[in-house]
Amino acid sequence: MKFVIQVVSSAQVDVDGKTVGKIDKGFLVLIGIGQNDTTEIADRMVDKLVKLRIFDDENGKTNLSLADVNGGLLLVSQFTLYANCRKGNRPSFTEAGAPQMSEELYDYICDRLAERVPVVERGIFGADMRVSLVNEGPFTVILDSEEILS
Repeated sequence: MKFVIQVVSSAQVDVDGKTVGKIDKGFLVLIGIGQNDTTEIADRMVDKLVKLRIFDDENGKTNLSLADVNGGLLLVSQFTLYANCRKGNRPSFTEAGAPQMSEELYDYICDRLAERVPVVERGIFGADMRVSLVNEGPFTVILDSEEILS
């Protein structure tokens, strides 16, 4: 499982010209689900995400969590995080989870985060989405379950 976390002052997702998710200050999280991912892995990744201290405090140090700044989450599924570009020039996506399993895990992640964060918005799984954001810093962190949970 991979989370690409971007600190934003605003972000939104549009589908077919309609805004389906929008936040102000918080994290835009691109979520990639691999073929071997489970709810147990998702629980650990959710916990890590919620506890990340990557907002600046009054001294400019990255010391504050999402809860400390009353931030929101915009969650977007993105299977292309599992693109394998080792061979040739056309990416392979065989390491990505199957669509049904991935959608179930994506929903699970969204539900678990909604239990812990007051503002959780989301894209539409499998849709052709337009994502726009104002990345602060820019500050982007990648959480990979293979690195975090090993």
